[in-house]
Amino acid sequence: MRKLVSSGSPLEEPIGFSRACRVGNMISVAGTAPIENGETTCVGDVYGQTKYCLELSIRAIEEAGGKPTDIIRTRIMLTDISRWEEAAKAHGELFSAIKPACTFVEVSRFINPDWLVETEIDCVLGPV
Repeated sequence: MRKLVSSGSPLEEPIGFSRACRVGNMISVAGTAPIENGETTCVGDVYGQTKYCLELSIRAIEEAGGKPTDIIRTRIMLTDISRWEEAAKAHGELFSAIKPACTFVEVSRFINPDWLVETEIDCVLGPV
């Protein structure tokens, strides 16, 4: 079984990717940027962009048949690692009870210079 989930991002078609891909009991969520209706959301706000990206990812996971408690790993990529605490606050609000493995890394830039963060999530679905 292979299930693909789209978020409607204008980048999905030209790049050739899905927001999330489920194969069997595993779901992987692609690098998720703070794009809402084709525009960058929360410009200049690491916390807001992180929370938006993670919530968008959770919606994709749910559409693929998973739930937040199935999340085993998150990745937070920032263009300025000195702002990690802002991203961590958003992550903690969503995942403090779940506590997935988590990595914060600094990257040189993203496709759009207004993006301060991108996230990725991996899931393993548990028994129903």
